[in-house]
Amino acid sequence: MSGQRFDRGRFVNDFILNLRPYKPVPQEIWSVKPAEREKSLKLDWNESTIGPAPEVKSAVKALVANEDFFHLYPLTHNKELLELLSQYSGVPAGNIQYFASSDALHEYIGKLYIKQGDKVLLLWPSYDNFRSSIEGNGARIVYSDIGPELQFSFDRLKDDLMREKPRMAYICNPNNPVGYCLSFGQVEELVHGFPNTLFVVDEAYAEFSGVSSNALAMTYENVLISHTMSKAFALANLRFGYLVASEDNIEAINRIRNPKNIPTITQVAVTEALKHVDYMLDYVQEVKAARELFIRLISQGEISENLSAYPSKSNFVLLKCRDIETKSKIYYQLREKNIYIRQLTQSASLLDCIRITIGTREQMRTVYDVMKKIFIQEDSKNG
Repeated sequence: MSGQRFDRGRFVNDFILNLRPYKPVPQEIWSVKPAEREKSLKLDWNESTIGPAPEVKSAVKALVANEDFFHLYPLTHNKELLELLSQYSGVPAGNIQYFASSDALHEYIGKLYIKQGDKVLLLWPSYDNFRSSIEGNGARIVYSDIGPELQFSFDRLKDDLMREKPRMAYICNPNNPVGYCLSFGQVEELVHGFPNTLFVVDEAYAEFSGVSSNALAMTYENVLISHTMSKAFALANLRFGYLVASEDNIEAINRIRNPKNIPTITQVAVTEALKHVDYMLDYVQEVKAARELFIRLISQGEISENLSAYPSKSNFVLLKCRDIETKSKIYYQLREKNIYIRQLTQSASLLDCIRITIGTREQMRTVYDVMKKIFIQEDSKNG
């Protein structure tokens, strides 16, 4: 009927209607022609700045040439993949399950563990997509904010947990976007000291910190450790994540997990990547060296009056700009040079901050040189 108006929210659950959605920054790199894309530096989503091991690419190419590849559903229980994950993670295969990305895992966690009105504490600022995933299931969000100086306090976190008594707590470790990292001992103190809180420890960047809580899953029921192959393993486009947890938690999540949602191409790539962990470890060492180089250049170089760098245990560095105008200038002038970085807005304490993914030392020297020219040109104009 012409002119009829529909109530778009009539069938949508109230939690979704009232939800503040997670808003990823635009993927501008995909609007760039492939030839130009090779000249760009995408440093806004914390992906690897190099490709995966050559053997991964070869395995994927061989798979696509297989006539059975396109029309068959993927393998639903990949024993070889689970065993390789077990060897890599240092826990039995029975304590692991894999998913079509850690984001998908987070959605399953919300479905399985959250009831309407359950209080969930987020160590803040943090990865905002987890918040939107569980809030859509009826969670009531509370924050343990590290404050405007962006300095993490373990005692403050414990005080907030004691006061709020949440059903669940989400800790991104290392933290995104600030870069600090809780130690294994600190995580265990939380899990042991707050047995009625389920801790979701997101270790998306654990390879860069060398700290993992996986072993806690062998002793405690109230901890879920989330992992991804998108960062250090350079497989972001293939969407693969996995959970390390107690056998009871694995059995519970398997009740709602759809086992055919992990494509064969992803399973093959991850399997091959896990057979060549040394390649990943070499890249991680390069990123660590580049991270320290970049922080040193920012802190001791010619633009230190305009920018300051926070310490980081991850593959990115958070920079505090002199003011919001400086932040905007850096962002847009780097983009003109096909260097994409992240402007941050999810917290008031981040409004004058940018986050830059760390690649190789050569790449970070390039970024610093471009940034330096921005301020040299400005000083010339002012002079």
